[in-house]
Amino acid sequence: MDVTDFPDDLVQTQAAWNATYQALAAPRPRDTTALRRRLLLLSVRLWWHPYWETVPSVPAARSELRYLARAHGAVRAA
Repeated sequence: MDVTDFPDDLVQTQAAWNATYQALAAPRPRDTTALRRRLLLLSVRLWWHPYWETVPSVPAARSELRYLARAHGAVRAA
């Protein structure tokens, strides 16, 4: 599936979700309650984003979004 027209806020939210998840998965994370709350908030924003109402195959698009956000994060880290 070639989906590249994700809204910027959706890609940024997915990237923030990835970063929060990584922080929570790190050894001895600080302030786990705040990280868990942030992960939950970001999950809700991702799940209920209006963009999903316009996509014919939501599962494939969600997978593509996760891939795109990971690639975007890797480019930022480089």
